[in-house]
Amino acid sequence: MTDNQEFTVKKILSMLESHPAETGIPLGVSNRHIHLTKESMEILFGKGYELTKAKDLGQPGQYAAKETVCIAGRKGSFSNVRVLGPVRKQNQVEISRTDGFSLGINPPVRLSGDLGGAADICVIGPKGMMVMKESVIVAKPHIHMSPADALYYHVNDGDTVSVEIPGERSYTMHGVVIRVTEQSALEFHIDTDEANAAGTPSDAAVQLIK
Repeated sequence: MTDNQEFTVKKILSMLESHPAETGIPLGVSNRHIHLTKESMEILFGKGYELTKAKDLGQPGQYAAKETVCIAGRKGSFSNVRVLGPVRKQNQVEISRTDGFSLGINPPVRLSGDLGGAADICVIGPKGMMVMKESVIVAKPHIHMSPADALYYHVNDGDTVSVEIPGERSYTMHGVVIRVTEQSALEFHIDTDEANAAGTPSDAAVQLIK
């Protein structure tokens, strides 16, 4: 075993020893939002423009920016769609199925980054507008985990599990994807349609079922 491997093992074991009891996985409910490349941001907001952080999100290094855009489809539009930072290598718009009906588009249910065959959308900013090809998805429900979290729950990256979602109309959601990276914080992500279906409070925790 190399020194780096030994350090990683010790780090994971230490995290497992301090891992909280299984009282639930924190819930993160995602409203419609957009991720932009540097090039697209400059088209929409102007040359050399940089995002302004409004608040940190649950995942380390991710934040909601003060900037917003308008997105428009064949049937309707939404203003004040929040830009999330930092900038990415590809544009991505995440909406709910209900949003898609209002816009007149039919985006596929996908994990973040899987944009082949995604829906097109017109995006309007204060300095310009553009049609983003293959950029709109309905995010597939997923759980972000660190390697220590994955060991604690006995799952691997890419596994699918079921989750008990609490609320006045609680239900079990199947096909939830596990996403494991060193940079992840433990958090279950669903959209507003899925949270509203259960009447789930925003500060809820969910239970993982294998």
